[in-house]
Amino acid sequence: MDHKTFYLAVFLCMVFHSVNALPLRTHYEKPDDDPLNCNFYDKSCPNLSMIVRWGVLSAFKNDTRIGASLLRMHFHDCFVDGCEGSILLDDTKSFKGEKNAVPNRNSVRGYDVIENIKAEVEKSCPSIVSCVDILALAAREAVVLSGGPFWEVPLGRLDGLTASAKSANEQLPSPFEPLENITSKFVSKGLDLKDVVVLSGAHTIGFAQCFTFKRRLFNFKGSGKPDPTLDSSVLSSLRNSCPNTDKSNTKLAPLDSQTINSFDNMYYKNLVNNTGLLESDQALVGDPKTASMVKDYSVDPNLFARDFAASMVKISRIGVISSGGGGQVRKKCSSVN
Repeated sequence: MDHKTFYLAVFLCMVFHSVNALPLRTHYEKPDDDPLNCNFYDKSCPNLSMIVRWGVLSAFKNDTRIGASLLRMHFHDCFVDGCEGSILLDDTKSFKGEKNAVPNRNSVRGYDVIENIKAEVEKSCPSIVSCVDILALAAREAVVLSGGPFWEVPLGRLDGLTASAKSANEQLPSPFEPLENITSKFVSKGLDLKDVVVLSGAHTIGFAQCFTFKRRLFNFKGSGKPDPTLDSSVLSSLRNSCPNTDKSNTKLAPLDSQTINSFDNMYYKNLVNNTGLLESDQALVGDPKTASMVKDYSVDPNLFARDFAASMVKISRIGVISSGGGGQVRKKCSSVN
């Protein structure tokens, strides 16, 4: 299949998905104090959405994992000092940035995709669109291309001028943390327990490195035994994929082994069946409040799609810079102007 045929086929699939998913489209309701606007670039850069869409499509052609990677990058950007594109900045003499922070180093992927899209956007409308807005749009397109819901992305953010590895190390949730700690980090960002459960559903796509779940297989909480809640057949399979040696630490396992590349509600079905991969994910069925939501999402994919879209809009409004000297529109996403 040549490039043109590929793009046409994928585009038609997107159109088909969008038409059939109209009830799941989440329309952005703008709060009175929100400086962002879904129509922000309609006049200044009218082709923006299409440029981002084709950029993500092009990346998908060569790497089916990129959807999960772009979604995760957007989350990691917004969760650390707000949505201001700080995760995209290279280190400088004046700061050590987020790219090499512990949760991101050799883990976050897709920087080149955002940089390539930014270059195309600059050709069409130079010095108009921020990198952080491109990242927010790319995350939406990644979800839609994976079969997930469409939502209107509020726009008008400026790119930040600095980044902090320390902030990333402290603020990002860890798969090794108890649910209580993770929830506290979400609450500190203006999110709630429901957002914890629904945004964890992003793990319906993507992969995790073995070191993030290996202790569940061999030494759960220092017991020298596997996690007793983990399904025995899954345990056996994962032990084969991730043997108890340091060499296996960076090997990958799908977060949802049932529908690896499909954005659906299978993640929640896995949790109900005790086959969740990460300790922090499986913990969601151990608390009555979160367990009830997990059950609801496991039986109602439309409910999950709607709530996920709504939570993504909430995430995208955290700590934005929209005016003043604290931000700019970067010409390159990896460095300030």
